[in-house]
Amino acid sequence: MTLDARLVVRRPGFTLDATLTAAPGEVVALLGPNGAGKTTALRALAGLTGLDEGHIALNGRRLEDPAAGHSTAPEHRRIGVVFQDYLLFPHLSALDNVAFGPRCRGVSRAAARQRAAVLLDRVALAGHAGRKPRELSGGQAQRVALARALATEPELLLLDEPLAALDARTRVETRTHLRGHLSAHEGPTVLVTHDPLDAMMLADRLVILEDGRVVQTGDAASVTSAPRTDYVARLVGLNLYRGHAEGTLVRVTADFALTTATPQTGEVFVAFPPAAVALYAVRPEGSPRNTWPATVGTVARHGDALRIELSGPVAVAADVTPAAAVQLGLAPGRQVWASLKATEASSYPA
Repeated sequence: MTLDARLVVRRPGFTLDATLTAAPGEVVALLGPNGAGKTTALRALAGLTGLDEGHIALNGRRLEDPAAGHSTAPEHRRIGVVFQDYLLFPHLSALDNVAFGPRCRGVSRAAARQRAAVLLDRVALAGHAGRKPRELSGGQAQRVALARALATEPELLLLDEPLAALDARTRVETRTHLRGHLSAHEGPTVLVTHDPLDAMMLADRLVILEDGRVVQTGDAASVTSAPRTDYVARLVGLNLYRGHAEGTLVRVTADFALTTATPQTGEVFVAFPPAAVALYAVRPEGSPRNTWPATVGTVARHGDALRIELSGPVAVAADVTPAAAVQLGLAPGRQVWASLKATEASSYPA
């Protein structure tokens, strides 16, 4: 049950052109900013949006191939979908919601309800089988929607922002349960989310979409340690620059260069966390090799620290303690000196 797809969907002013693969049992998260094409990709896989070019194949069987004039209707694809709003039938019980899919595929009422009961037990909702959706919590409704998607024994499971409708406390608990349920699914799973924590906790591999294109893919560790776009860098909380390296010196602009710990040659990325940037009222003596004047832009709470956005030779984010911010008098327009140790700046080929 492998997924092999190239999804090309053209709309006025936007084109999705993304290659997507997933192995049996693998959970792949599509992550990207609003308008990147994540939901379009999911709808294309489900057959709800037609391809203009490319193909979709499950376990070697072509579901869609515009060049060959072939398209499989959504109801004939062995695909389960969990929508963002779950879309449970309000007039049906949890049991009958889950049994609906098998019934549509010709399974007898008794057999469909038996299968639904097994799945509700698997998602720890056996005691809620007779409840209507309005009588369920958000986390319970999400699990019913997942059980309903699994009831048709799908080859491919698609989840569209499955945790977005939940409050923060329910989200943590449900995320843990969901990961266990996805691990039990033998086929591939494609998860669409805008939340990096959901993606990293639930997925085996991340696929980053921007402007309809795949810009980076890999497991959470590789993506977070070496971002390749500003979006990914912001997502994982790093400052990111592209420049030309000659040894340990990376020229980021015509007038500004950073010294890094690792020698490189040619086009590279340089990344470092905001916490690695130190701020001073005057130019420090015996300072790290990277020191430059900067102007405070915005000051905002960021966890236990304050996130300072700075302008200057390059735009940079710095994290400082509230005490340090008071001592330095950090406010919009304040002139400061920024410094960064070379050992804190990592570089890697672009």
